[in-house]
Amino acid sequence: MSAVLIIGGGLVGSQVARLLVEAGERPVIMDRAAQTEALTDIVDLARVRVIEGDVLRPLSLTQAIREHGIAEVVHTAANPLLTLGAQRDPYGAIELNVMGTVNVLEAARVHRLKRVVVASSNVLNHFLSGGEAKGDPSREEAFMRPTTFYATTKQAVENLGLNYARWCGVDFAAVRYGAVAGPWRGQGGGGPSNVLREAVQRALRGEEAVIPAARLEWVYSKDAARGTVLALRAPRLASRVFNLTMGYVCGPDELAAALKAAIPGARVRVETPAASAAALPDMDHASDLGLAKDVLGFTPEYRMPDAVRELAQWHRERTGADAGKRRANA
Repeated sequence: MSAVLIIGGGLVGSQVARLLVEAGERPVIMDRAAQTEALTDIVDLARVRVIEGDVLRPLSLTQAIREHGIAEVVHTAANPLLTLGAQRDPYGAIELNVMGTVNVLEAARVHRLKRVVVASSNVLNHFLSGGEAKGDPSREEAFMRPTTFYATTKQAVENLGLNYARWCGVDFAAVRYGAVAGPWRGQGGGGPSNVLREAVQRALRGEEAVIPAARLEWVYSKDAARGTVLALRAPRLASRVFNLTMGYVCGPDELAAALKAAIPGARVRVETPAASAAALPDMDHASDLGLAKDVLGFTPEYRMPDAVRELAQWHRERTGADAGKRRANA
């Protein structure tokens, strides 16, 4: 029986695994250092296979494909802290994001896999400059270019995947996530993801929560995973790149209101730490979800108030369970 290989069992990969398990499948999660305790919060590990593997080692992919009957791949592995991490360590981000994806695409070509879905990012809808020549291909500044290392790697990933589809027959799709919010107690995630998680946790502890003074596009991890699975299962891909976001830009006032509604008495301060500025731009437009809706049947189920309410409840339950364990072991 064929299986889906999920590369990267983190904030979104864990939710993809959960959806596939709920559909009666037994996916394989490949991670360089799987966070099994965090995964257990999201998916029944008795119904998945977790293996060690590094996307930068092509033999890891070949071994996984052969030993586990892999027919499809969902590639969610990314450099630590995404935009922030790439600004601090450009080489590491370029190596992992670009060459890691090339290894996946080449494995798909060689082993003739059915489909590859790769995590991209909506930074490609925002971190751009140039384009003064208005698309005139005879001029040097014909097209807009990414302005960060992370966005540059994601553009390369999409272009490589599209060329593997055109010239090598690899059935490729890229899904552009907004800043992801969602239940996860492990490491990983981008700057905005960690800022929001910390804000919820601080508010639950009765401390002042700090949120960014910026308008951002978000996506709840369950919506990101659902859109990813829709891209994996679509009978035919009339397009290959899809935006997956909440469908609007959320400002600090709405985020603060969502926190106060979900956590009565929450104290909230609006401030963007200077160290996080590269990952927390002020976005002035929302990504168009038309293709995702028309081709995949995707519409977001979570807006920010829904996401924060569910996220706060999840952390309440985790804190209560951990407190119960501590009392029982005392």
